[in-house]
This record gives sequence, C-alpha cells and structure tokens, in this order.
Amino acid sequence: MVAQKRALEDSSTAHKSKKSKVVNTQPSNTSNLVPEEVDFPRGGGTSFTAVEVKAIRAEAAKEANEELFVDAGPSVKKARKKKRASEAKPSAQTSDKPEKVRIEHLNYKRMNPGMKILGQIVAIQPLALIVSLPNQLFAHVPLTHISNQLTAMLERAEESAEDFSDEEGGGEVNTKSPIPELSEIFHLGQYVRGVVTTIYPPGSTEASVVAKTGDEVARTSRRVELSLFPERVNAGVHKTDLKPGFALTGALKSIEDHGYILDLGLQEITGFLSFKHAERRLQPGQLLDVTVTEMSNNGRICNVIADQATFSSTSLSEVANASSILPGALVNALITSVTSTGLNLQILGFFEGTVDRSHLQDGTPAAYKVGKKIKARVLYDFSSSPPRFALAITEHILALKLKREGGSTLQEAYPIGKVLDQAKITQVESERGVVVKLETGLEGFVHISHISDDHVPTLSSSSGPWKIGTIHRARVIGYFPFDGLLQLSFKPSILEQRFLQVDDIGVGEIVIGTIKKLTDNGLFVSLSGNIDGIVWPNHYADIVLKHPSKRFKNGANIKCRVLVVDKERKRISLTAKKSLLDSKLPIVSTFDDAKVGVVTHAVIFKVNEKHLTVEFFNNLRAIVPLKEASETTISSLADSFPVGRVVRVRVIATDPEHNRIIASIRQTSPTFQPIADINAVEIGHIVQATVSEIHKDNVVLTLQPTQVRGLISLKNLANHRKLTVHQLCASLKTGDLLEDLVVVTRNAEKGFVIVASKPQAKVPFKGPLSLETVIIGQLVGGRVTRQSTNGTLVKFNSHIGGILHPTDTCDDFEAGVPFPAIDSLVKAVIIDIDRSRKQLTLSTRHSKMYPDQVKTIVDRHVDDINDLHPGETIRGFIKSVTEHGLFVTLGRGLDARVQIRELFDEYVKEWKDRFNVNQLVKGRILSVDTSTKKIEMTFRSGTSKDPSRLSIGDLQIGQKVEGTVKRIENYGLFIQIQNSKLTGLCHKSQLSDNQDADVEVALQGFREGDHVKAMIQKIDKNKISLSLKPSNFDNEDFQDNVSDHDVDETFGAVDDSMEDLQMTSNEIGQDDVDDEDSTDENDDRMDVDTKPVAPVFRTSISAKQDSSAPPPQSSLQLMSGFSWSNDQTQVDHELDGGSSSDDSENEASSSKKKQRKRREIEYDITADMHTRTPESSADFERRLLGSPNSSYLWIQYMSFQLQLSEIDKAREIAKRAITTISFREEQERLNVWIALLNLENVYGTDELLESTFKDAAKANDSKTIHLRLASILAEAGKHERAEDQFKRTCKKFGQSSKVWTSFGEYYLHKGDLDEARKLLPRSLQSLEKRKHLKTISKFAYLEYKLGEPERGKTLFEGIVDSHPKRWDLWSIYMDMEAGQGDMQSLRNLFGRVFTLKMTSHKAKDLTSVDRAFFKKWLELERRLGDEEGAQIVKQKAIEWTQRANTS
Repeated sequence: MVAQKRALEDSSTAHKSKKSKVVNTQPSNTSNLVPEEVDFPRGGGTSFTAVEVKAIRAEAAKEANEELFVDAGPSVKKARKKKRASEAKPSAQTSDKPEKVRIEHLNYKRMNPGMKILGQIVAIQPLALIVSLPNQLFAHVPLTHISNQLTAMLERAEESAEDFSDEEGGGEVNTKSPIPELSEIFHLGQYVRGVVTTIYPPGSTEASVVAKTGDEVARTSRRVELSLFPERVNAGVHKTDLKPGFALTGALKSIEDHGYILDLGLQEITGFLSFKHAERRLQPGQLLDVTVTEMSNNGRICNVIADQATFSSTSLSEVANASSILPGALVNALITSVTSTGLNLQILGFFEGTVDRSHLQDGTPAAYKVGKKIKARVLYDFSSSPPRFALAITEHILALKLKREGGSTLQEAYPIGKVLDQAKITQVESERGVVVKLETGLEGFVHISHISDDHVPTLSSSSGPWKIGTIHRARVIGYFPFDGLLQLSFKPSILEQRFLQVDDIGVGEIVIGTIKKLTDNGLFVSLSGNIDGIVWPNHYADIVLKHPSKRFKNGANIKCRVLVVDKERKRISLTAKKSLLDSKLPIVSTFDDAKVGVVTHAVIFKVNEKHLTVEFFNNLRAIVPLKEASETTISSLADSFPVGRVVRVRVIATDPEHNRIIASIRQTSPTFQPIADINAVEIGHIVQATVSEIHKDNVVLTLQPTQVRGLISLKNLANHRKLTVHQLCASLKTGDLLEDLVVVTRNAEKGFVIVASKPQAKVPFKGPLSLETVIIGQLVGGRVTRQSTNGTLVKFNSHIGGILHPTDTCDDFEAGVPFPAIDSLVKAVIIDIDRSRKQLTLSTRHSKMYPDQVKTIVDRHVDDINDLHPGETIRGFIKSVTEHGLFVTLGRGLDARVQIRELFDEYVKEWKDRFNVNQLVKGRILSVDTSTKKIEMTFRSGTSKDPSRLSIGDLQIGQKVEGTVKRIENYGLFIQIQNSKLTGLCHKSQLSDNQDADVEVALQGFREGDHVKAMIQKIDKNKISLSLKPSNFDNEDFQDNVSDHDVDETFGAVDDSMEDLQMTSNEIGQDDVDDEDSTDENDDRMDVDTKPVAPVFRTSISAKQDSSAPPPQSSLQLMSGFSWSNDQTQVDHELDGGSSSDDSENEASSSKKKQRKRREIEYDITADMHTRTPESSADFERRLLGSPNSSYLWIQYMSFQLQLSEIDKAREIAKRAITTISFREEQERLNVWIALLNLENVYGTDELLESTFKDAAKANDSKTIHLRLASILAEAGKHERAEDQFKRTCKKFGQSSKVWTSFGEYYLHKGDLDEARKLLPRSLQSLEKRKHLKTISKFAYLEYKLGEPERGKTLFEGIVDSHPKRWDLWSIYMDMEAGQGDMQSLRNLFGRVFTLKMTSHKAKDLTSVDRAFFKKWLELERRLGDEEGAQIVKQKAIEWTQRANTS
C-alpha cells in the first residue's frame, strides 16, 4: 500500500497549488520530484496544501471502495481490517496478478523540464511555432530552439547586420536574408517531437517570442516552452538502435552533390539523405522526420529516407533501453488492464504504458479486452522509475494526420461560433470539466470555467444539471487539434455573444462598443468578449479634435464602422467619422469591389504634388490625378485636400495586373456631365451628327444615335461645301444635321471623337500621315527603303511604314515592276492597317488604286487559300531555292511548294542554276490543303499529272478509266488506274461478252504493262471491280481526242522576247520608270527615281552572271515546252547527245572540242571561289582549305548539312572545326562551340546537350559558356531549364556582376518582375563592394527598358544621391529619362548637375564634361522640348562660360 500511496501522491497534481513557480532547465540542489519528499515530517506535518490533502483522501477512499468492496467481496473486508496496522510494511507474500498503473492526465504540474513529448503544429508565427499537446495543452517553440543550424544562420545574419550598420558610405541597398521563414520549413498539422525546456507560471509575459495577439491559443501556449534540437530529442538513442526501420528526427546540415547531410544529434554519426529519397527541395536548418535504411560499414554514416508514409507506418520492435523510445514511435502493445479511466499496456515486452480515455479510438475502455494486442503511438514519458509512457491509439494519431470529420477538418466542419443543440455529456471530471459527444459521434471538451456564467467549484457525474447523459446547447470556441476534440462552452453569455473572433466581423459593418481607454496613439474600444478595436486619431471625427478626452470617456458606448480587419494579426481598425457612419454608398473593401463607375466615400491618405492617394476600407487605396481632383484650377492640392478628409470619388479605371485603381473626385460633382461610352464608334465609321455649339475654329457635334460628342473643323466643313469659313458660319445653325462624316480620331479619356467630311473621291493624301488619320482605300506616297523576303518596305514618315508584296504590285507581273528600286518613290493604296506594328499593307495594282477604271487583269489577286483550286494555272515569284525544290509566293502569306520531280518533264541534274530568287514563274496547282495551308504546285507541262491525284472518292460506278496491267493472276487482271495509285481487279469473267469463250486464253493474251481501258463495275470500301467487256465501250471511247488541251502549256520560268533578254539592268529600270511616269504624268507629287532598278526578274537571266561571260545568244527551244535563256551547259548536253545536224563529222568534232574547251573554262570556278556561295560539300571543303580558321565557314557548313537532315555529319563537322581552328583563335573556336550547343539543343538529347556543355566549359571561358547556354535555352522557350541554368551560373560565378544582371534581364523579358527584383539584394550579398554600383545601375537600366520606369528612377536617384560626382551615371540617368519623353524631369536633372558642379572646387574651369552636358541638354530641348527651352540652355551656357573666364 505504501507503493500505491506514493503513486497516488505523485499523480495527484490536478489541483492548483497556492503558489506557482517557474521551472527552469537548470539543475538545482533540491529536487522537485515528489517521491523524494519526507514521508513522515517531524511534527506530523505535510507538504501538501489542505485542498490537495482533501483530494488525495477522496481519491484514496474511492479507490479503496472499488478494490475492497467491489472486487474482493465481503470475505476480504475482515482480513483488510486486521491487516490495516501492517499496511505500511511490505508484505512478505507477493500477488501473482500485476498491480494496476494509475492513469493520469497530463497537466502543467505533472510536466517537468526534460520531458520528451509529441505535439502538433497549430500556428506558425514569425518567431515561434504554436504546438498542440496531449490533454488539451499548448506550448510554443522559439525560433532559436529548432535546430543548431538555423540558430547559427540567425547569429551570422545578426553579425553581418551589425557590421553593415557600422560601415560608412551611402548607396548600399539592403539585402534580403537567406534565412528561411518558418512557414517555408513547417506546415500546419505537422507532428513534431520536442523536449520541455521551461514552464512559466500563469500570466507570465517572459515568453516574448510569441506574438501578442488576441488569440487565446497563442496566449495559452506561453506557459510551456519546447525545444526541437535533435541532440535533445534523440538523447538516449544508441548506435545499436539505428537499424532499418528506426524512426527519428534530424536537421539538415548541408547540401552536397548527391544529397543532404543531416545532423541526427548523435555523436560520431551523421545522416545522409539522397536527392531521390527527398520529397521536395529542402533548406539548411530544416527538421526532417526520417527512417533509417542502412548503416555504412564504418558505422559513421546512417542512410535515411524522408518518406512520410514510411515514417508513420514503421513500428519499433526492439530498443537498447527505455531512453531509445522516442515520442511519436509506433509500438506493439499488450493490454494488461482495463479501467474506467483508460487502459494499462505493456510495450515492447518490458515497459509499462497507459492510454487515457481521450486517446482511445471510441472513447470507451469497455470496448477493449485484456490480452489483446494493439498498435499504439508513444506520446510522452513520465520521467519516472521504472519507465512509464503515455500512448494513444486514436486513428488520426496513429496515421500522424489531421483529425477529420466527414472528409473535412475540424475547423471546416465546425467553425468557431457554431452553435450545437445536441451536446450529450459522456464523462465528468469533477475538477476539470466534462466531455460531450455530438450527434455525429465527434467529442468535445467543456472546461469547468465554461460550464456556466456563475462560479462552479466542482462537478458531479451522478447529480446536478451536468450529470452524465444530460443534453445541453454548446458553442464552438476553439479546438484541441492533437486530441481531436472541440473546445466548447455552455455559458449563456457565450451562446448569445455576437462576435467570437475577429473573422466574424465584416469590413464596413456598423458596431457599438464600449470605450476601454484613450491613449495618445488611439482609442481602444471593446466590441465583444475579448475582441477589441482601435480608432486612430485621424478617424475620431470629420474634423481634427483638439481635446479628444472631453468627447471619449471610459466605459461610454460608441458607434463605429469597421474600417480594417487584419485577420492574420487579429486586429480591427474602426472609424468614428460621422460622414462614414452615415454613408449609404457602397463599401469598397476589395479590388473586385472597385468596379468602374462605382461612387463611394474615401479618406485622403496622402497628398503629392500631382496626385492624391485616397483610402477605401481594408487599406485599399486609389490614385486621384491632379486633373480629376476638381473641375476648377487648384494651386495647391495640400491646401484644398488635407489628409483625413472624407471625399466622394468615382472609380474611373482599374489595372488588375498591378492592382491599381484610378479614381476621380471631379466626376462626382453634381454639375459634372458623364462621359459617353465611345466604344460603339470606331475610326473609319460613317456617322451623322447634329450641331450643338459653334466656336471660332471648330463645331461641337452630337453624334446620332450614340449621343457621343464630336468635333469638326470649320475649315474642313467649308472646303467640303466649297464655301469660305465666313459664309459657312453665316449659314450654319445649331440643330443642323450633318451627314457623311468620317470618324478620324477617338479620345476615350475625354469621351469625344474628331470627325471630318467624307471625301468625295480618293485623292492622294497630302497632309501629315498618322495611324489615326489613315484609312483603308486612301492613296499615299512613300520612298522604298529596302527589300525583304515579305516584299518591299516603303517608308512614309518617321513613325509609319508599309509593306508592298510583289503580288500586289501590278495586274500583269510581266509588264509591271514587282520589286521597285531602293530610294525610289511609289504611290500606293492602303488595303490593310496593322496598328499594333504601326505598319500599312499596300498595293500598287491599277485595279486597286483606281477601281472605277476598267483594265485587263492578267494576274488576279489571291487573298486567301480558298481562292486557289487544283488544276488552276497561276503565276508567282520564287521565294526561295532549297535542296528539295522551290517555294513560290502566290500572295500575301500564301506560298506553294514545287518539288524537284515537278520542275521538269525530263531529268535535269544541275537544276538550281536555272532558277533565281524573285524570278517570275508559271505553274499549275496540284493540291490545296486548307487545314495546314499547304499548296503543291507543278511546272511539268502538258497533261502529265501527279499519279496520286485521283482518290477513291473521285471514282464512280460506270466511269470509264484508263490503266496499266500491273499483275496477272489465274482469276483475273490487276489494273492500276491512270493518274492515281489505285489498283482494281478485273475478274476473268469480265474479259469477254461471249460466255463460251476460253478466258484462260484471253488472260494469256495480256502482258504486264499493257495499256487498257476499263469501266468501273463496283466499289466496295477500298476494293474496285473493273470490266473490260467490249460491250461497255463504243467507238468514240477508242478514238484519239485531239483538243486544245492536248497542246502542252508552257510552265516554269517565264521568258520574254530576245529583245528583252538583251536588255541591261539599266534599260529595264528605265523602261519601268517610263511606264510609271506615263501613268502618273499628272501627279506633281509623285517623282519616281530614275536610278537603275536592282534585279527585276522579268526573265530567266541569272543575277549572278559574270561580266566576263559571253553575250547571250539565241534561246534554245526544248521539245518539252520549256523556254530558257541561253545556257551553255544545255548546248553542250545537246551536242554530246548526238542531235541531228547537216554539218560534216569534222565540223561536229571541231565544234565538240571548242565546246568542251569552253565548258572547261566556264566551270573553272577557282578564281571566284571566295565570292561564290558554296552549294555542295566539295565547295565547302575547297573554301575551308583556304580559310581553316573561319568559324563563319564552318558554321555555314554545319547549316548546309542540317538542311539535308544530316545531323550527325553536322555534329562531326563541328568537332572537326574545334580541332582544326588554331588555339590562338579563341573567339572563332567559341563561335563553333556555341553553334554546337545550339545544334544539340534543337536536335540532340538532354544528355548530349549537357555533355557538350561540360566540354565547352572546359575548352573556353566557363562563365561565357554558362551564360550562352542559358540564353540558348531561354530563346528556345525552355524557361524552366533556362532558369535552372541561370541559378547554376549564379551559384558558380556569384562574384560576377554580368551573371546577376543577365539573370535579371531574363526574368524581366519573361515578365516575372518580382523574381527579377529579388535578384538585386541577393547579388549585392555575393558581389564585391566595388561592383555594387555597376550592378545597381544595370538593374535600374533594365527597369527602364523592360520593367517599371518609376522603379528604375528610384534606383538611379539612390545612386546619384550617394555618388553625386559620378557624371557618367548622371548621363545614363538622363538618357533613360529622355526615353520616357518627360522634358521637365530632364530639366530638373540638368539643373541638379550644374548646381553640384557649382559647389565643386573645379567650378571655375569649363571642362569637357560641362560642354558635353550643355550639348546634350540643347539636343534634348530641340528633340523633346521647345525653342524657348533651347534658348534658355544657350543662355545658361554663355553665362557658365563667362563665369569660368572671369574666374
């Protein structure tokens, strides 16, 4: 009994003592363990308080009654009475039945420093973790008690911050710390193992790391402080325990090449986690739950995996001692006893354990039987001897997951504030509270302090209003996540309370609170329960209160409106402004509420020189530009709009991408006329309008029926009516209707349009051109600037250009000039306008420019692919000559392919010499695929067609076709149908009309290749049945039909007469000029340049014809229908072929010798080898013999092989180039390496690319190769790999400014502004201090070009403030501002520069820097400013020069 008494005394700490002590982890001389207290103190005293003694006696009596009178029966009572005197002595006889271990709840008094315990994270604060513990307790983990690595990082960051603050000099930018946030390495619901370090008394404020919020959980967690250090959590684990399947906690120490090094907190043992066994990217200092897989041979490396499923399912089978049993371990247990308060277990065959009712699966111990084996998870140890552990067998703890109810979490299923009508009491703890069960089976706990609004000293399970089985109304006030219980309250005041938490209060809601106190910083108002709000001084009233204490008295009620609800910080801001309280306008608290046109109240937050910042509810702000502040002119915004004033605003624009809102105060005025929606009126629309007002120069109109305001010039209207302005004003009256007006400009901001009278006829536009004034169908004139693959580029002014496609130049390609000469003037009509690219699409076709005039159109305009049909004859221009054929442009965006086999009727080996780019050709359309926009074309003459032209869908039963016998079988003939790839069967029964005829003999009469005519009998799916019976044909079917179609039409290159062939380029150009002049002889403005036209391909003369070549002779007419210019190769070929001639054999022999000699001379291309483009591998090899170090040639050779799809050969050529080019030619070798990287990126695999990259990095400058590869990946659209490459480059070359700026430029090009801006502080942390200024200026430059110019301006301001004498940076700053077009800002900058130079000791000298600045200033004034500004600059320069001379 002594042992039982000791156990009773040791566990009876559920009652609070009179005085609380702070229990520290420091050892003390006097132990605080109960068993070491004096059992019989002198004088009969006791160390327990009177309440504790009373509780001990009550529990002892209850336990004695259960054991003596219930279990033992009446016969044992007498024996007990006799042995009462000897209870204090140990009994000589021991019972075979094991003693029951008392099942205890964990509370703050039973908790002691050093206790290992399992918890669950319920909140993550910046400096601490809030953890839920067993038995409805909470604790916190400071930021410095997580891991040694994280603490060391914090200390280093603090030291660097101190060093930074001690350094002198400006211009430094604060860098972001690389220390991970707690939210990055932990997540809500995560289970953690901890060790109790400190227990604070109730109400203590020493735990300063916990944020002071209104959250009750955070406030409760301050009492217990935990440590997650692996060396403390894993203390007691032996090396022999680290067997496969052992689960423990480690901290990430470092990141190596193949994995992570972990700190397990064990001496001489290090953990290793491979990358492939890590679920995600980890950070140094992060804690991991790992499972041992194996130990290394030397016993120093422990290989682990970080799989959560393995960690939660692995059970512990054996340990060296009790200290190796860590909290959270899953063990096999045997039930040794079942009591009303829980279960007694035996774990691992040696140790005792208990499970209280709150950690049972169904909450009732009676459901379990003695001797049953179960799985349980260790929660904590009792730090007793012998060792004893508390365990749990609930489902969510066994799985280490969140408690869920119906698929939802407790917070989702039962939000705070929810009222539960059916809460049934299932368990009563007289001093603690009651456990209730809901209708769904979920349990909740009601603390004794939340039973009633009145004080309840104790509870009874069998009597009173809160006995077992009674049903009550309850309200959810919180959660105990670890135990999976709801925190409930029976208090009527809580049930009726309006707000239970900050989340229940809505922004803009009217509330009535009680004033708690008034301070200098604000007015604190109690809203409901423990929820308070604050009224800031600028929201006390609509006016500034000089003595707020006279208006606000403690305890008085106050009516407020909720201004801001900060759910994260649990803070509420209120406003007592009467204008906001009485406002009936919509509440704008989110960006989605700010719809364009919404009128609401706002408060002036900040006043700038050119705009106001107003604030809506919930800290949502908007910008009010100066012009939108008032309808009248305002001299000072600060005087008219003081901070804190309530104003009515209208939302006029929103920018969702940047969360920007533009508002207007002016447009809420009663006299303001709303701007009409002009979206219904587009530029170019023909409208009618009524005259509203007549002014000196313009007329104000109202467009009908849209009611949009418009302006028209009196001069324009007078010219249209052929009147003077005076006569027009005399006749024009208000209300007159004007028709046939053209919209030429829209001003959406001011809501009006500018219109003009519709022109009566198309005349060349003589005024200045702009995208707003040009219209489709307008005639314009411009100058040819250059030729491109898409056509001729024509420039009209510095802002607008146009493109003239060769098929849009004329109605007859042979008679016109498809490619006008550069710098020549052309007149064209606008047929399309691309405003985004500021480009016009033009046409010089006579039918387009003058549609009223009738003229024959030889080459029709092809605008769409649907305009083309198979079999159609059409002409076009060669766009490109490739290895596989030609591409011919037929119209804008329409190119046809001509394969090599479709170029000639006969075989021609050297076919490329016969075609040139931009040459006019003629052909027939073979096929048109509208889905892929592919067009096939042929130059083959006559009726020769593509054999694959006919398909089975083109055939019909009864159709007569021609074909060729393909195969002869015993049962019939297989005939291939002409002009197709289709084969049909003619059964032997279909050979003759005579049924008695011997068909076997008829079959023998056919031979393969015989040409036959057959009739289609049947088409079954893909099977065609044919018939050769003579009765199916008549005489007309076998007659040769001679028609016009039998005459072969000449296709291919288009030839002119011999006279045209002998024209020079100058003559051709002059003829074109004459034609153009004759057409436009009445147009004084159109002067066509008379310079020679660069190659106009009206004939087949090659543009590369050598000047030394013999003059052209008569063209050779081939039998196939082609007409070519004189080609000596063709002449030789004909001569060698033995063509018929009347000359003698000697003359023929002599002619052959001459031709052979001439051919040898002609094909000796060694002289012009360096000017002629290589066209074969042999050409490249010859060129490379002369220039082996030319990377340009080698790369061209690689490209040539790629066009032939010879990727491997291209790769070999690159490797040859690298070994051939001299080692001194570093740039040439680098070019080849870059080309090889491009090749592997497009055609190779990731492995080949990585291998090539490593070789290139070894052979060249490694940083250059790293950056080039990143650029290649970015240009290829492989953004994820490009980003990884940039990160790898920054890690390897962190001391290079170029690396960081290139990375930032990549992010900006991609549009990821936030990531780009994070790089600047990171780069400054890695770079040397001397490179900081260069890096910051480069990032500022990039912000101007690719990001936000305002941010770039801020960076430059910081630079010039800290380095005012860096004139080069001032110059860059000015150039950036010049790009923005803000001349006033530039004037301010120049003024600041010369002010600085005036204060310099060298101000008396006129330096070259001064001259450069004045010159730049003058140039910018002339370009962006005005003449007055230029005169001011000149005057300042004169004064500066005079001052320098006089001094």
